Amino acid sequence: MTATTDCPCQSNKPYSACCEPYITGKTAAPTAEALMRARYTSYATGKIDFIEKTHAPESRADFDRKASEKWAKDSAWKGLAVVATKDGGPEDQTGIVSFIAGFSQNGQDYEHHEIATFRKEGSNWLFVDGKSPKPETHVNTGPDVGRNDPCHCGSGKKFKKCHGK
Repeated sequence: MTATTDCPCQSNKPYSACCEPYITGKTAAPTAEALMRARYTSYATGKIDFIEKTHAPESRADFDRKASEKWAKDSAWKGLAVVATKDGGPEDQTGIVSFIAGFSQNGQDYEHHEIATFRKEGSNWLFVDGKSPKPETHVNTGPDVGRNDPCHCGSGKKFKKCHGK
């Protein structure tokens, strides 16, 4: 990774002007989103020390360094999409960042969806925890199929004798 290489967090900035100053400790991330982007970049570049260092004290016990190193090494990092942020600005003390991190392993593409909570201690943002988003509820807006209606598959049978089992 060079100073002019685009940052893996897909900010459209060079690495040297985006996540590198936070990862190297030259400066603190000014927002929760900036820290989250730097944490993604740390996985993408294998700099797991930064991941460990930016965990809040109460969540460090849950951090598995060996698993994180393996995930970072075994993955091809495809990109990051910030879905939403709530608070987490320079003047805030807490923030939430919802994101999707794309990666692949063994030729299979995956997406890691997370809603991450951050807290500011002094001038440093820390990762508190992350949760998977709740699945969206699907509401069927089509007509209900009755047990005695013809089956939707076109078999000619009643729904109850075909797919209604």
